[in-house]
Amino acid sequence: MRQCVAKRRDDEAQPKIRSAYKGLSAGGGVSQRVTVIGGGLAGSEAAWQLASHGIPVDLYEMRPTRKTGAHHTDQLAELVCSNSLGSADAKNASAVLKEEMKLLGSKIIEIAFQCRVPAGGALAVDREQFACSVTQTISSHPLITLHREEQPTIPTDRICIVATGPLTTESLTQSISALTGEESLHFYDAASPILTQESVNMDIAYKKSRYDKGDEAAYINCPMNKEQYQAFYDAIIAGERVELKDFEKDTPYFESCLPIEVIASRGLDTMRFGPMKPVGLEDPRTGKRPWAAVQLRQDNAAGQLYNIVGFQTNLKWGDQKRIFSMIPGLENAEFVRLGVMHRNTFLKSPLILERTLQCRKQPNIFFAGQLTGVEGYSESTATGLIAALNAVRLIRNESPIVLPDDTMIGALLKYITSADPKSFQPINSNWGIVSTPDELLKIRDKQARREKLRELALQSIAKCFPLAIHG
Repeated sequence: MRQCVAKRRDDEAQPKIRSAYKGLSAGGGVSQRVTVIGGGLAGSEAAWQLASHGIPVDLYEMRPTRKTGAHHTDQLAELVCSNSLGSADAKNASAVLKEEMKLLGSKIIEIAFQCRVPAGGALAVDREQFACSVTQTISSHPLITLHREEQPTIPTDRICIVATGPLTTESLTQSISALTGEESLHFYDAASPILTQESVNMDIAYKKSRYDKGDEAAYINCPMNKEQYQAFYDAIIAGERVELKDFEKDTPYFESCLPIEVIASRGLDTMRFGPMKPVGLEDPRTGKRPWAAVQLRQDNAAGQLYNIVGFQTNLKWGDQKRIFSMIPGLENAEFVRLGVMHRNTFLKSPLILERTLQCRKQPNIFFAGQLTGVEGYSESTATGLIAALNAVRLIRNESPIVLPDDTMIGALLKYITSADPKSFQPINSNWGIVSTPDELLKIRDKQARREKLRELALQSIAKCFPLAIHG
């Protein structure tokens, strides 16, 4: 198995990192009280991990003093887009990531499972219950001081974890650029509409999980025939979009979270082979597969709210109501939140970060969350976890942890810190980035090979676990 302790790609820089560790943790003018900037998933996880190791934390969250264009509450770890933390199917890459995080003691993942709502093979949560639980857990910890104010600059005289997420303020973005010497990158992210369950016409819609997988009948499905799909497609294409500001017009989309109108613009059948794929969703009343299907996923524990899966959008709100009401079963849909799109920020991590998530130019500064170029709630949380564990080791004058790249977390961090900076885009956990031994490449059955990779990943994490927690 690969060693858990870090090995730099650039061996010439290793003495510099070791020297910095000794200087910072041996009284080199750096406080052992850690600052965490950002109260999202990564920041909340990082604050908890530090405090659970006996390290006092100042956690800065600017809401509600300063609001963002995407958040709706002042709660920590508010889920802005989907309420799903990804797959919980054992052989899925996202599920393996969660298993690794469990072994490393992730508090956020523990709370997510406590707040779980039915979603087939996915880990979806009641977003209000989840955020409230995280907020209560963090704010009640005796070693965490929660500051409800903006932190406009990075304090360089102490260990700091920057986890401000995709909506980092302009002032802090400038502070990051000054520290790293690099400009940030941007991409668009979007949120799907949420509607009430009671407004869905269940004479047309029906409950079913794809292939009856996971929780029984976890999704509400709205079937379309060919003519209905064509009319819906035409309406989406003709729908009026929110006009982008001049400074936003050159910002690319993130391919894993495309607005539905962008998907539609790529061809007539693109939606039908994407978020509206009908495969495995036969109508139990007829036994027939629809031409296309729109899925609704439960959004809160009470089952009163559902979101439209894969329907993040930048359509104007009036057109959203009109067009989405064309979906069979949603003729009288009551929308409690319509879709929005916002610009996200992420770093040129391959130029800026070590695999330990430390800033190469200043090793007492860590970055975590979507800001690093990972995409997905679980992925963001995992970076907060690793940044905190390495901050603990920095304080203890111990070598940093780099998880081996046969683990999902290790592979994810290797990718974001070693990809080609010119083409760097945010990435989810996936099997393509995980190191696969030659003997496993010989296994032709994909699912069997992934099961072996999962076993290998968890074995690697288990061997690293005592090192990560106790040194």
